[in-house]
Amino acid sequence: MQLIVCLFITALVLGAYAQSDEETSSGTLETTQLPTATGADYATSGTTYADESRTITITASTDYATVTDISSIFATDNGTASSTTRSGNGTTTSSPTETILVGSAKTTTSLNGTATTNGTASGTSTSAQPTNTVPCNGHPALCNRKFSNITHVGAHNSPFIRPGNLAANQMLDVETQLNDGVRMLQFQTHLQNGTMHLCHTSCDLLDVGTLEDYLTTVAKWLRAHPYDVVAILMGNYDVVTPANYTAPVVNSGLIDFVYTPPTQPMPLDSWPTLAEMIFRNQRAVVMLDYEANQTAIPWLLDEFSQMWETLFSPTDRDFPCTAQRPPDQARNVRQQRMYMANHNLNLQVAVAGISIDVPFFPVLNETNAVEGYGSAGWAVANCTTMWDRPPTFLLVDYYNIGSFNGSVFQVAADANGVNYDRASCCGTAGTTNGGIAVKDVARLKWYILLWASTSWVLLS
Repeated sequence: MQLIVCLFITALVLGAYAQSDEETSSGTLETTQLPTATGADYATSGTTYADESRTITITASTDYATVTDISSIFATDNGTASSTTRSGNGTTTSSPTETILVGSAKTTTSLNGTATTNGTASGTSTSAQPTNTVPCNGHPALCNRKFSNITHVGAHNSPFIRPGNLAANQMLDVETQLNDGVRMLQFQTHLQNGTMHLCHTSCDLLDVGTLEDYLTTVAKWLRAHPYDVVAILMGNYDVVTPANYTAPVVNSGLIDFVYTPPTQPMPLDSWPTLAEMIFRNQRAVVMLDYEANQTAIPWLLDEFSQMWETLFSPTDRDFPCTAQRPPDQARNVRQQRMYMANHNLNLQVAVAGISIDVPFFPVLNETNAVEGYGSAGWAVANCTTMWDRPPTFLLVDYYNIGSFNGSVFQVAADANGVNYDRASCCGTAGTTNGGIAVKDVARLKWYILLWASTSWVLLS
């Protein structure tokens, strides 16, 4: 009872603060909503996993490629190439001459005999190769790297940025996330009156709009950034049929960029390089955690056929790199799949049937740090030791907060063996305090008050 009263009082304070400082896009003031009861951050009933014992050959019903044969593109003496591209409406245009996307020689470092970085693709040739100057996902060295051989920073619950709401997991909008270097967008979806909405656990708790509107922003960003590849991981919280996801993807324009794999599942070495995906304009890897049917919808990938995850919504600062989903998968199978390290520390509050998992703010700058106990760097190193390779995706809360602005990107850069420009993050002008906007500092103090007060009650 003490905890409920404490949460209620703090929520009122947060609501008053939100009312005095925040205004929604419709022009009305917003109050903080207090969660009443939540379960896991993903569907826990009615879920099944694909049969790992067989491989399905995928046949795409539509040719989404802009270049059908990567071998037909050759570098000229100055390392440039021209190509033909197809626009979203089906028309064909000739693109300007561009620097060809090629990689560099393989270089890795080791720690006690274990690789500590993703290896760069390599090859032998009797002729000099052109030097690539075009960045793929921000780095020229990644162009000839397989998508599965790169550590990508992911935004946990990317759309949920509502200020003053306890169910929020990010501060900056999706366009800013992408501009800063986030390359996986993860979130929950819920079917509301026949329309897919973005809600956190319950649409009564936090509803930030339709899936189509969100994907429209992502598709617009991809059109403006032709050398970037993005993964989109959708949580099918209501366990509805996958056909509910086709209209939002098609109507948003994201369909112009979807990647269709040749098989289900996809072993690590079967994934294309970023350059190949860019040339073919298949730059959106769209995944669904449950109920995907790649025979019917080839581009909507079954997440757990393609990768596995560590413990979701972790509350342990050790961040053990043990697999949680899919369960009961053999180690040799996991070693041939991409994997995601869930590195978003939560405070679990549970009393009188109420269960709330919320981002643990007091140590967020340490959780997203490059080094130190419980840091992102710590977790990646542990995963690398355990699995002989870094995670493919590093999923974090409030990616802009850390030991410095965007420290999680430094962690990914270290895993990828590339340099990171710390001045490139985070968000718009006027951000300080680890990427937190000045007007958000007071709000953050109220959040810390909440965590401190709930922790005190739990310990008393």
